[in-house]
Amino acid sequence: MAVPTANLATFKIPQITNEPMKTYAPGTAERAGLQATLKELRAQAPLDIPCVVNGQEVRTGIVDKQVMPHEHKSVLCTYHNADEALVAKAIDGALAAKKNWANTPFNDRAAIFLKAADLISTKYRYKIMAATMLGQGKNAWQAEIDSAAELIDFFRFGVKFAEELYAVQPAENSAFTWNRTEYRPLEGFVFAVSPFNFTAIGGNLAGAPVLMGNVCVWKPAPAATLSSYIVYDILREAGLPAGVIQFIPGPAPEVVGQVLKHPEFAALHFTGSTHVFRKLWKDIGNNIENYKSYPRIVGETGGKNFHMVHKSANVKSVVQNTIRSSFEYQGQKCSACSRCYYPDNLWPEIKAGLIETHARILQGGVDEFQNFMGPVINQFSFDKIKSYIDWAKSDKESEIIAGGSYDDSVGYFVQPTIIVTTNPKSKTMTEEIFGPVVTIYVYKAEEYEQTLELVANSSMYALTGSLFSQDRYATIVGANALRDAAGNFYINDKSTGAVVGQQPFGGGRASGTNDKAGSAAILSRFVSPRSIKESFVDLEDFVYPSNLV
Repeated sequence: MAVPTANLATFKIPQITNEPMKTYAPGTAERAGLQATLKELRAQAPLDIPCVVNGQEVRTGIVDKQVMPHEHKSVLCTYHNADEALVAKAIDGALAAKKNWANTPFNDRAAIFLKAADLISTKYRYKIMAATMLGQGKNAWQAEIDSAAELIDFFRFGVKFAEELYAVQPAENSAFTWNRTEYRPLEGFVFAVSPFNFTAIGGNLAGAPVLMGNVCVWKPAPAATLSSYIVYDILREAGLPAGVIQFIPGPAPEVVGQVLKHPEFAALHFTGSTHVFRKLWKDIGNNIENYKSYPRIVGETGGKNFHMVHKSANVKSVVQNTIRSSFEYQGQKCSACSRCYYPDNLWPEIKAGLIETHARILQGGVDEFQNFMGPVINQFSFDKIKSYIDWAKSDKESEIIAGGSYDDSVGYFVQPTIIVTTNPKSKTMTEEIFGPVVTIYVYKAEEYEQTLELVANSSMYALTGSLFSQDRYATIVGANALRDAAGNFYINDKSTGAVVGQQPFGGGRASGTNDKAGSAAILSRFVSPRSIKESFVDLEDFVYPSNLV
């Protein structure tokens, strides 16, 4: 079927603002609605999740399980893994769908994403939240932030930023000419690899390039299969044509191997571990002569995010922001605070505040709304975090002042753990843990500038960081010293919580390519501009005026 390309007006999109957050406070309709949906989803489990290739559900029989991490004997869904033949079919199908999708006018592509956002905001809000809570171990507040508000914002603001990008046109036109720029989708297909920790990230990894007219092969994280499938299904209901996104859960070697050897591979859109991202980058480089174009590589990986505190800081704010940033969603945010630098003049008061506040943290099942914390995602993560806690217990330079216990008998529960070290380059101060463990180094208050250098240069990562100070000159000095240490920098605020349309997200160094999710910058990575010059007056003679005698 030929897709019409007539453009009969310059359309103006609806006004875009951030999705309002619901509170899920006691007695509210939204709490009752979410609780009912959680019970309903539990009753339906285990659900059966297929691959979807060319709009057709495919059940390969190569089945894995997604369990509930707070009750790991409970299976939330089973899902079918793609094999090599199905991955090849998915790539071929995406390429076959490309022409019609690339020729679909922007207003029609935009309408699909705006409708999907509205569907999430209304019809599917509780369903996608319940899947994120039960499958990925989030409490109601974290699920609302992620799978509802942020995903909605990604889709709506993506449309807004795309409109702005398309409007960037040449500033000058010579006499009798018209210059213009079109933002073509990339030649080939985009490969999206999404993580477990944010449902919204999965939606954006596939959605951002597709909004710009690309086709996408999407490999969701095993531990986020159900919520990812719901996102995909919502896009289908919103009108996304078959084949534009191919949904292929599957083991990395089979999926990645097929993708990276294909000559039409055009871009990688990735969020995950630094190790995996570097491996993919190397594999792409090793295949570079096989590709039709140089693939775009867009990725966000790990972090070793910091809170740096000046002697003038507000102690209560430091304590509350550190607890929230370090332990919300069990420290499994790329932006979670993992290392703190506190001045010795404030340390006794900060220490007392941390211990008192830590004692108020409730941890348990995700459908018990009083719990601030839940489980970590799986056995591998549990064992890794446990090993760091055990190391700290045996390290002569480290002291655990709160937490330090763990239990995986029912769910993968790790108690929020606060370590104090006398070595600013200790194992837990420098290595990414990705769990509810924060390490503190107490410095001499008069050595502020030396400690800033330590903060700025003691990590391979540069994702997020915070500076707490009530002294404006100290704030200026700190902001300058830490300029390259974080792609998202916060002053008197925690290192987590970037909002689409407010703080574009991404970092440098080993943390990724810093292409800023939630901005027009990342959309520009998935287009290939074409400059067009049209002349209205014919050239009469090739001779230059300077040639005349």
